[in-house]
Amino acid sequence: MPEKLPINLNDLLRQRTVEGERIEYKTGWNPDPIIRTLCAFANDFENLGGGYVVIGQDCDANGQPVFPPLGLADQDLDKIQLELLAACQSIQPTYFPVLSMEEVEGRKLIVLWAPGGQNRPYKAPAAVTSKHRSLHYYIRRYSSTVEAKGETEQELLSLAAKVPFDDRFNLAASVSDLSKPLMQSFLQEVGSALADDAGSMSTETLGRQMNVVGGPTESPWPKNVGLMFFSATPERFFPGTQIDVLWFPEGAGGDRFDEKIFKGPLANMTREALAYIQRNFLHETVIKHPDRAEATRVWNFPFAAIEEALVNAVYHRSYEEREPIEVRISQKELVILSFPGPDRSIRLEDLRAGRAVSRRYRNRRIGEFLKELDLTEGRSTGIPKILKVMTTNGSPAPLFETDDDRIAYVVRLPTHPLSQSKGAVTSEATMEVTMEVTMEVTMEVTMEVAALLNVIDGDMSRLELQTAMNLKNADHFRKAYILPAIAAGVLEMTLPEQPNSRLQRYRLTNKGLQWLTAKNAGNPH
Repeated sequence: MPEKLPINLNDLLRQRTVEGERIEYKTGWNPDPIIRTLCAFANDFENLGGGYVVIGQDCDANGQPVFPPLGLADQDLDKIQLELLAACQSIQPTYFPVLSMEEVEGRKLIVLWAPGGQNRPYKAPAAVTSKHRSLHYYIRRYSSTVEAKGETEQELLSLAAKVPFDDRFNLAASVSDLSKPLMQSFLQEVGSALADDAGSMSTETLGRQMNVVGGPTESPWPKNVGLMFFSATPERFFPGTQIDVLWFPEGAGGDRFDEKIFKGPLANMTREALAYIQRNFLHETVIKHPDRAEATRVWNFPFAAIEEALVNAVYHRSYEEREPIEVRISQKELVILSFPGPDRSIRLEDLRAGRAVSRRYRNRRIGEFLKELDLTEGRSTGIPKILKVMTTNGSPAPLFETDDDRIAYVVRLPTHPLSQSKGAVTSEATMEVTMEVTMEVTMEVTMEVAALLNVIDGDMSRLELQTAMNLKNADHFRKAYILPAIAAGVLEMTLPEQPNSRLQRYRLTNKGLQWLTAKNAGNPH
């Protein structure tokens, strides 16, 4: 039975929220290529969230849809649906897309929504209509459907039953844990036609149409992504799902800090945290010049860079780890910390150079919802956008950091050197002072790192350091103490080429020694 799409069809056709590799246009019903493409979307090799096939829509040589579309004749609609039902049964394991009947500029279209399947890998015949059908694996490569062969086939097979965490059923929850008002609000915001009928549907029926509920009719289960976006308290199911914003008025090594914690549905939590940061910690500095009328205007931190970095942290973090996203703000920098680090397909040197391109995404459904809400563009555009925004504002280059084990990911946004403390009066004198201060050699460390530096005596093992600090949780010690100290450049490994060696020891760097000397002299920076 035809259903309605949970996104706006106009945005879909114009690819505002869906990349070209996730949508394919067909002028008419041609079962062979359509079934192969549905198989490819079901395999979701790159974990992008599947895709869409639009039947009745023609496109130009560049793959862009042509308007008005060619459309389908009314007398063909029922016939196509019946043949599609039979053809989909040739996909193994059996897979059926969501079918929606749509109308664009007076022309009838059939839109097939094919989310990533729960039972990949899937096979499909090269020719559905052939008497002797041989089954093959298909995947998407850019905007084309291709057969998976050789190493690609082996990699696809290795993904068997590996459904991304956000797309799995949550057996510890029930459909009643989903909030229907939150679901309706989302549909209205993205302009989905489904919003008009949502009020008359049960939460289960609406959830199935939005693909956040699955399982048999007699035992439906919510998916993790549904609980993340449409539960009032997702932290009940995913402890650590929160954003902690910390302000260090005396610097990260000072004794005072203010903390604000944000929880709730992912989109709401992210927007509230961003609004709080923008309202309380961002300010513009206006510098007047005696030789020209135009003043120079700079922000201490450009909001667009913070937005991109924080949304990316929400998108790419692991919700199986009980660690919150942390935003640490001081006069010198804004730091966003999330767990774990980037996918291993991203080389460390590419990450540091701002050229990171991931081959596979950790949360395919979270990204899908964030893109529909215009909170992210996806497709590895985060780092280039942050670099561009920081450069436009005249800020120092941001830093992107992780470790060899990819345990954590740190984004550092330095304060603009001409920005001043909130509420300061702009003048040439204060501008000169500001420039002098920012040119000093300052070394800020977290309270945890400061405590670690105070107990180091020569070369020490991780266990010796942990014992000296009377800390018991090795994993927490590594994440909160060792890794941030290495990232800050105040601690180093004695065997950096063998990070997991049992002979590994840690020692202060010259920078760490300078910091410790300054602190002992009563003048820590």
